[in-house]
Amino acid sequence: MKASEKTGGIIGWKDLELGCALIEPGTSKGFKTGDWRSQRPVTDKEKCIRCGLCWILCPDMAYRPTEDGFFDSDGNYCKGCGICARECPTDAIAMIREE
Repeated sequence: MKASEKTGGIIGWKDLELGCALIEPGTSKGFKTGDWRSQRPVTDKEKCIRCGLCWILCPDMAYRPTEDGFFDSDGNYCKGCGICARECPTDAIAMIREE
């Protein structure tokens, strides 16, 4: 996949691989997709049991483990789907509307 010179290095639809095939892993790191979400997850650390289900189940890998054993969501990649909040066994995650 090569960026077009006309677009100043931005990858356009014509530059994508046929059939949208992924040629190499990890290419989504370069595309920050969290700016259009309508809600974001907020974790109550008093309720959190550090099970890691939010991290495991997030389809966008928007959660990152922290040094203290908790998991923080990365707003650059979180799309606000709410899977983390739905699956949290202690209801420690609340989805808060974005302003």
